[in-house]
Amino acid sequence: MGVVLVPEKKPSRQDLNRSRRRGGFVGRQGELGLFRDNLARDPEDEAFQYLFHVHGQAGVGKTSLVRQWDCAARELGAVTVYLDDDVHSVVEAMEAISTQLRLQGTPLKGFEKLLAAYRQRRHEAETPLLGGADGTAGDGSAPAASPTATVMAQAGLAGLGLLPGMGPIAGALNPQQLAQSADRVRVALSARLRSHDDVQLVMSPVRVLTPVFLKDLTEVAERRPWVVLFFDVYERTAPVLDEWLQDILVGEDYPELPVNVLAVLSGQGRLDVRWWGDHLDLVAEAPLAVFTEDEARQLLAGRGVTDEGVVRVVLQLTGRLPVLVDTLALKGPQDPGEVADPSETAVGRFLRWVRDPDQQGAALVCALPLQLDEDVYRATVPEAAVDQYTWLRSLPFVTYQAGRCRYHDVVRDPMLRLQRTQSPTRWQQHHTLLADLHRQRRHASEDTLPPGELWNDTAWRDHRLNETYHHLCARSGAALSEALYDVVHACDHGKEDLRRWTQMIAQAGRDCADENLVRWGERLTAAAREDATGLVATMTQVLGASALGDSGRVLAYTLRGREHRNARRYEEALSDYASALSLDAGFARALYGQGEAYRLLGRYDEALISLTRAVELEPDDGSYLESRGMTYQVLGRYVDALADQNRALELDPGNAWLVSSRAGTYHAMGRYDDALADHDRAIGIDPGNAWFIDSRANTHRAMRRYDDALAGHIRALELTPDRAWSFSRRAATYQAMGRYEDALADHDRAIGIEPDNARFIVDRAETYRTAERHDDAVADYDRAVELAPGHSLPFAVRALALRALGRYDDALPDHDRALELDPDSAWMTANRGDIYRAMGCYDDAVADYTRAVELAPDRAWYRFDYGIALRLLYSPEHRDHLRRVTEMYCAGASADGPNAVNVKGNLTIVHCAAQEWDSAAEELERFLACAPTPRRIREAVDDLSDLQTSFPTDVIRIQPLRERLEDAAGQT
Repeated sequence: MGVVLVPEKKPSRQDLNRSRRRGGFVGRQGELGLFRDNLARDPEDEAFQYLFHVHGQAGVGKTSLVRQWDCAARELGAVTVYLDDDVHSVVEAMEAISTQLRLQGTPLKGFEKLLAAYRQRRHEAETPLLGGADGTAGDGSAPAASPTATVMAQAGLAGLGLLPGMGPIAGALNPQQLAQSADRVRVALSARLRSHDDVQLVMSPVRVLTPVFLKDLTEVAERRPWVVLFFDVYERTAPVLDEWLQDILVGEDYPELPVNVLAVLSGQGRLDVRWWGDHLDLVAEAPLAVFTEDEARQLLAGRGVTDEGVVRVVLQLTGRLPVLVDTLALKGPQDPGEVADPSETAVGRFLRWVRDPDQQGAALVCALPLQLDEDVYRATVPEAAVDQYTWLRSLPFVTYQAGRCRYHDVVRDPMLRLQRTQSPTRWQQHHTLLADLHRQRRHASEDTLPPGELWNDTAWRDHRLNETYHHLCARSGAALSEALYDVVHACDHGKEDLRRWTQMIAQAGRDCADENLVRWGERLTAAAREDATGLVATMTQVLGASALGDSGRVLAYTLRGREHRNARRYEEALSDYASALSLDAGFARALYGQGEAYRLLGRYDEALISLTRAVELEPDDGSYLESRGMTYQVLGRYVDALADQNRALELDPGNAWLVSSRAGTYHAMGRYDDALADHDRAIGIDPGNAWFIDSRANTHRAMRRYDDALAGHIRALELTPDRAWSFSRRAATYQAMGRYEDALADHDRAIGIEPDNARFIVDRAETYRTAERHDDAVADYDRAVELAPGHSLPFAVRALALRALGRYDDALPDHDRALELDPDSAWMTANRGDIYRAMGCYDDAVADYTRAVELAPDRAWYRFDYGIALRLLYSPEHRDHLRRVTEMYCAGASADGPNAVNVKGNLTIVHCAAQEWDSAAEELERFLACAPTPRRIREAVDDLSDLQTSFPTDVIRIQPLRERLEDAAGQT
């Protein structure tokens, strides 16, 4: 058998480049030895280091040393990654690491898949269903059931099930109107996100992506001896990377990395003690000073510079700064006169030995771009030098990374200063040429991009940024308006792009020595750090600029309004939207945002006006339709809500959240079968969505299909075991079943997860109240009032518990306070009427009931209360009101389902109040024939007991009916 010869793998271009760098590198032997010796150690050795910090002044050779460490690691079989200041966020850093590892045959497959999902979901969240809408849809799309429920949502109290145990009111109010979830409001960015996990991915990408990134990186480390991550120019990236790197390298919030994963941070200055102060003992410092004289002489000798006079001049002129020593030594001067002319500028010294004038011109003009590729080079340099790109890359002050060249700041700064002062006209011409070049390339990319996708395209954004930079350098005053307009658009796209644009403006100000531009850069950079996103402060700065045109102002006001709205600063949001609309009354995004803010404030009529105008302007925008549909749903205009939801689903039929929203409308209408069909459809689209499963369980609960409801809650908790809302929803089902201890256990779990969530505390209080543990209920209500003192619901429900304890004097101030906060709440107004009635203040009770009926004329039970109060005043009008209540309930008694059961029970009470005893007895039997729950029977017993207390003369006639109910409750 012959011997099969396997040819050696040919070195790549990158291998050759690394080899040449090693061959030309001098000095820093101690630092090289430090790193090599560390890689030779067993990682379990106490002396082993996994975190290095290279630091020193600009030009001292940090990047060169990092490159040497990179070569040393690769020689030992390591996979390495090199990042500089091209990354502007943690997500971009993880993506860049993943890309470089994939090129080395070690892809992070799980991370890449999740990153692709993040990009897609973020795009879905930022893009309207068909166009034009506000990029972030704000607080989600779960239909709100009533003004009360929306107030609860704003207080963090929605979904409480506040009204169980209120007897006849259960028939007057639809279950959806009793409690509407705030979870969706809190977690969903928009109706475009498909699952709870998707929402979390978009809301907290770093928190979701990092564990998967670390898992994949760990798998790479298991297959390779070393994984080394180099973070160069760290003084620029530290503000966005410090916290994350501290977390993954020395913190305990994420899974631990293997010890053979090393990180090297390289930059000017010390590490920020806010993040690293407690961990400096884990950092191996590698401070770099200027060359020693021996190191400088060694480099000069390597370049063929050995004449002592020349060497002394070079050492004197450069201060032994490595980048300058290397630059002056480039052509090997042999006579001191070639170096020592004191009239020469720094640039002249850098380029003195570039004999070719075309190459000199190319080297100078190529300092103008922030960075350049070969296409930019060819379009910029003199024609005679167009083929010298390889030569330019070889210059010692030029770094090459990812296909682009970049000058060292130590050399670029004086080159810019020279060209700017020597010939301002030529300076302007060159920058204008470069701006035009990037504009042409930007326009070329637009041919392949949809109009709404420009800012989502990396290449397009890069060309736009460079175009704006060169316009600023050419004509800073004239170009400022354009630059500020771009800042507004960058804010619209995200914090990473805002950071890029603010840095670019600051850089342009320094490069063209324009003090106004420098100040703008400083103000914008500071503003970007003032709040979580930097957007509000940045927009405030930009709006203060006279240079910003009206179109920019309209968008800036709209974006700042959006940020205020998302932060629940609704009045500030409305002010900004009004400012935007005063400049452009037909700007649909501002109208949509204004409508959303009104909706979240419970100002639904105003919301409808704004949203309807937005829909008229852009009738095929699903976001606008969806928001208006929610507003209609809140107002009980279910037919209108369905029309908008149906139209939105025509635009995006596969949107599970929209389907779920429509299910909520059907639920609110009592159309439970239709609601279930939509719940099933939503779950079919996204079977792992715990919210959809929980929502279906709620509909099962409303239908008294408790086994199905519990099965749904259990499945939701399997998917999201630490989700407080899932426990709260299951507690509501247990409560409906009369299983109060189980309900309380789930409430305790929800509160254990979110101890300061007033919503869950009131949930538990309601269970206590329903179980007649009123003292415990009051204690929980007290805590809820502490947590949400500016919201009406905690006061209103505490008043109910105090009333049950007979503490009317304490209950009345709570009702008063609730109505101060929400004066148009019919429910709260009627509740205060109940207190007045219990206190014997019948005239005051009638006044409140009159107001409640005015606010909610379709609510039968408010009219019933009105009739009772009139009867207590011996007013003959009470019969007219009770007759009207009977008519309203009879209209619903013929239907099927849980609501019909409630209505039959309520009719029994109304007939008793009207002293229609035969009708009451007949209706009672119809009620019991529907097999009401024990809880519902107890509510009816309580209502009859209230009538006996109010009308002692009717006690004897009511008692047999009450005993019949009590017997039925005992048999159930």
